[in-house]
Amino acid sequence: MESSGADIPLSGSLCGHSAAAGPRTHSQMSGRRVGFCLSHKKRRRMNLDAFADFCAGHGVEVVEIDLAQPLVPQGPFDVIVHKLSDVIVEAEHDSQSQQLLANFQSYVSAHPSTVLLDPLPAMTQLLDRFASYRIMSKLHNSLRDWRICSPPYLEIHSDSDLSSIQQAVMTQGLSFPLICKTRVAHGSLSHEMSLIFSAGSLADIHPPCLLQSFVNHGAVLHKVFVVGDRHFCVERPSLKNFPSGPCDRKTIFFNSHQVSKPESSSDLTALDEQMPCLPPPSSEAVAALVKELQVQLGMALFGVDVIINIHTHTLTVIDINIFPGYEGVPQFFSSLLSHIEYVLDKQTSAGPQATGSPESAQTTSGPCPATTGL
Repeated sequence: MESSGADIPLSGSLCGHSAAAGPRTHSQMSGRRVGFCLSHKKRRRMNLDAFADFCAGHGVEVVEIDLAQPLVPQGPFDVIVHKLSDVIVEAEHDSQSQQLLANFQSYVSAHPSTVLLDPLPAMTQLLDRFASYRIMSKLHNSLRDWRICSPPYLEIHSDSDLSSIQQAVMTQGLSFPLICKTRVAHGSLSHEMSLIFSAGSLADIHPPCLLQSFVNHGAVLHKVFVVGDRHFCVERPSLKNFPSGPCDRKTIFFNSHQVSKPESSSDLTALDEQMPCLPPPSSEAVAALVKELQVQLGMALFGVDVIINIHTHTLTVIDINIFPGYEGVPQFFSSLLSHIEYVLDKQTSAGPQATGSPESAQTTSGPCPATTGL
């Protein structure tokens, strides 16, 4: 979204779902102040200046929050939209980031009428792939009627001897090839992944990390972008199919961001054989998935990566993303403003509270795939 064309599809096929009306009139929202607390990169990708102009046309003032300065003089804010991933991750080892985060949390605590999009604890759990994959592993249970699942995976917490890791992979029913991902789900390193083709090549992993069975999906990734009660599905390139089972192929190291960019062209995404097109995800199944994740996460701004298993046509969830880039999403600006209006209306009618998103989904009981870690 690096141009004012953020409300126009940029690439790929797209489907959308919406249950909300468009932004309200200037008079209905006049005087509202929305603070944005984003990194420089995120502000640029979202094109915050263009969004501010869009909001101004509806009587809403957009304010860029500077965490390095006292927050009270920058307020008041009716809503704060943020992506503090950098600060949260750095706060684990950097005292300055700890202080910035503490200042932000203090301000939010002292101003309960300010709505936070999204709640910090909800966002923090998605920075840890161990936590987010535990959520994903439960989808098989709650969404079994929709044939939605997540591949089996294994948490590797620390350096273990190779034989222990090999045994755990076998015990948990993981199948080669395996995809290896970092535990931290934020920052440039989080996109560095590898494909492992044999038990011996498990020596190539660097804990803490996560191993996940690779599912052949015809080199097509479906990115589902959620904005409140709206969601949009954008098709992207993805990893090609690989023969199932162990083989002597060397580990492939790759950057997932480069592989799945809209304009990506890579040997890793080129199908080796002529393969019929897979059916797109069922719009009803995607809607059920989004609703369930909103309940589980308590968030309104997130993305979920799904693929279609070429053998079973099962909708398979492989990742969840905090406040994604929304590249290729039509009407992102109007969808975001509509959600801001929704949470303000809800706050006005129900009193101050953190307003994430829609209400609970019905779930069904059943077996949950086992997961363990080392």
